Amino acid sequence: MAFDFYMPDIGEGVVEGEIVGWKVKEGDRVNLDQPLVEVMTDKATVELPSPRAGVVTKIYFKDGDIAPVGKILISIQEDGAASAAAPAPRPHGHGEPARATAVAPSPVRAAGTTAIEVVEVSRERTLATPATRRLARELGVELGRVPATGPHGRVTTADVQGFSAAPAQTALVRAPAQPISIPKNQLGYAEERVPLRGMRKKIAEAMSRSKNTAAHFTYVEEIDMTELVAVRERARARAAERGVKLTYLPFIVKAIVSGLKKWPMLNASLDEVTQEIVLKKYYHVGIAAQGPSGLVVTNVRDADLRSIFDLAREIDRLAQAVQSNTATRDDLTGTTFTVSSLGKLGGVLATPIINFPEVAIVGIHKIEEKPAVRGGQIVIRQLMNLSISVDHRLADGYDAAMFLQDVKALLEDPTTMFMEMV
Repeated sequence: MAFDFYMPDIGEGVVEGEIVGWKVKEGDRVNLDQPLVEVMTDKATVELPSPRAGVVTKIYFKDGDIAPVGKILISIQEDGAASAAAPAPRPHGHGEPARATAVAPSPVRAAGTTAIEVVEVSRERTLATPATRRLARELGVELGRVPATGPHGRVTTADVQGFSAAPAQTALVRAPAQPISIPKNQLGYAEERVPLRGMRKKIAEAMSRSKNTAAHFTYVEEIDMTELVAVRERARARAAERGVKLTYLPFIVKAIVSGLKKWPMLNASLDEVTQEIVLKKYYHVGIAAQGPSGLVVTNVRDADLRSIFDLAREIDRLAQAVQSNTATRDDLTGTTFTVSSLGKLGGVLATPIINFPEVAIVGIHKIEEKPAVRGGQIVIRQLMNLSISVDHRLADGYDAAMFLQDVKALLEDPTTMFMEMV
């Protein structure tokens, strides 16, 4: 019998999803719970497994298409053994399925990035996990030339390792039969066109919305981190005993939360429908970082209630979840204020784009030894710039300046920071 699989209601408020990539094609045989398609919503990227075993008879949306909740994604001709399974969701009124019946029968795995990425290399569709792709980059292996032994033609870590050990022999197996023609523009220069979809498209949409809606301005302050550098150095051994990787971020987050309590307009949002300013009484601090497929913001929930060590553990857990594609929807949504940090690559100054609909975002820059004047003497200090981009519709330059001055005071004298925490 034929089974129609509808686009499920993946999460609260989700009405549609973008088809990132199909893992099957019409005519393929699929097993129960075999990955069918990756769909990206405003909340996260999910991998939808097959609710039936059988043969794919029709796929209704192409890669890059937007699929509304309740529309048929794929039709599967079930195997005889699967015909006794639960019936397919039926259309409900006006020819559309009821929202409640659109939920996928098998669990949906939510992640900040794609669980298995599809890329075009050597004119082939190459399936590989991010870990395998990272190993290929480290070994200098062109993934599209590696013979795949994994399920559904996926290149495994062992495949990459084997190819690296004998590149000359293996390369002959998958080499193109004739030279690849590289497209050229009207002036004769080589170009490559890559569809804007998936994570990159969501980032583009979010950044455009923020810049086109929020009235950005930026304020910068220099921070003398010398005392905090010493405190962190003394605390690293104790942190290591507890299995904690102690960076500067937990201290900065604590100082920011203290500043937000004094300047609540920076921990707010604008409800554009009701034209109300929503002052948040909770402090969910976002940490913007680069993931395997692009920029993501992880959510350190209730940052005001956590100790320095607890913050360090949570920041590290979220970073690892992003890199391994195991971050949940709760890990990636619901922030009230965001911090953007590139660590040692932080540079001298940046003007980060606000994580809309938040009011402000702080940019952390690298700490460097520089000459500074203290007591009329030129001394070497550990200096760092902090920048804050603010939505001028809700907050003024005074708010941003005073907030950053409060953060500066805590970071420059960690003793007062610990007093604020009590």
